[in-house]
Amino acid sequence: MKAIWNGTTVAESDDTVVIEGNHYFPPESLRQDCVLSSNHRTMCSWKGEARYLSLFVNGEVNPDAVWFYPDPKEAAAEIKGRVAFWKGVRVTE
Repeated sequence: MKAIWNGTTVAESDDTVVIEGNHYFPPESLRQDCVLSSNHRTMCSWKGEARYLSLFVNGEVNPDAVWFYPDPKEAAAEIKGRVAFWKGVRVTE
């Protein structure tokens, strides 16, 4: 699977986990040169606290387009540390 934004592959892996229709990529598959830190956080009742990263590609920023659960609840343990995408990031095979 590939995660593509602004014409650039920002993550690629054959090892994704699908939950609620979202592909969660291993953290090492995310291009670190394409991410910026973010202070944004949200809470999911069954997964726990999500943290976010912004994408920076070709001079453009996509704020909070990447999310991950650094310490998920037990029900979502399989996605610990994995990253998922939204806000116009296309995930494709």
